[in-house]
Amino acid sequence: QELTLNPSLSKLTPSTDPAYQMELILRPSLSEPELTLDPSHQRELTLSPRLAELTPSPPCHPEMTLSPGAAEMIPDPAHQPEETPVPNLAELTLEPVHCRPELLDACADLINEQWPRSRASRLHSLGQSSDAFPLCLMLLSPHPSPEAAPIVVGHARLSRVLDRPQSLLVETVVVARALRGRGFGRRLMEGLEVFAKARGFCRLHLTTQDQLHFYAHLGYQLSEPVQGLVFTSRGLPATLLSAFPRASYPQPPCKAPNLTAQAATRAPKGPPLPPPPPLPELLTTPPPPKAGSSPQSLLETQYRDLRGCPIFWMEKDI
Repeated sequence: QELTLNPSLSKLTPSTDPAYQMELILRPSLSEPELTLDPSHQRELTLSPRLAELTPSPPCHPEMTLSPGAAEMIPDPAHQPEETPVPNLAELTLEPVHCRPELLDACADLINEQWPRSRASRLHSLGQSSDAFPLCLMLLSPHPSPEAAPIVVGHARLSRVLDRPQSLLVETVVVARALRGRGFGRRLMEGLEVFAKARGFCRLHLTTQDQLHFYAHLGYQLSEPVQGLVFTSRGLPATLLSAFPRASYPQPPCKAPNLTAQAATRAPKGPPLPPPPPLPELLTTPPPPKAGSSPQSLLETQYRDLRGCPIFWMEKDI
């Protein structure tokens, strides 16, 4: 019932199982010259059946043992999120919004990403698109899945121009934020030119605030402001539309004084005074530029938008 070990620990009694030698060697208490185990403490030497099945191996390191939950942290390639592939420029198509009503929501989200607006108002504006102008166009890319709808890559709106039947005004030009700087903007503008030229138009107009050099690289030049038509109708002659003001930027509010009432209160007794001369009409168009000066350049412009920010008017013959 006793087990005695010599100081060198090189010999064990025949009754000792070799599978337990590592456990006995690693214990600091075995460094004593003689170790006597009391039968009442033999339970400390009893190994569980699970540990008995393990074969000690020198390369094993206890600190590298993973808990059962650690295995779940290993990334599985099958569950990695797939990156959206970049559309091929050669596969892009340009289609009117009113011909693809199932893409209205996606087109509204694309525009609101750049210019936030009420979703109902944006959908209503897109729903006004027609072949009679204004007309909204979408730059589409085929979806990787054949059964899925195309991906809306870009958008632009074309409107007729007052007193210029051969011109169109390009508005709301936008490309998906994740795809900018890869040639999709150029592809959209080139598609607009082909679309407009095929329908008998020969000039495009647009405004910009921060993409001046991009449009100049595409062949657009600085020009004067034009008036785009929000709606068109064959029953409404162009001469009637010409009577409306063409202000390119808002005028400050001006309230004319009531000179007639003032004259009546201050007039002395006697014959009535003649009525005052009519007030001069407010200018509804910007004053003409001075001779020898340019109305705008690549660095500055005299034109402003509805918020008072400077804008550049540009045009291109197609």
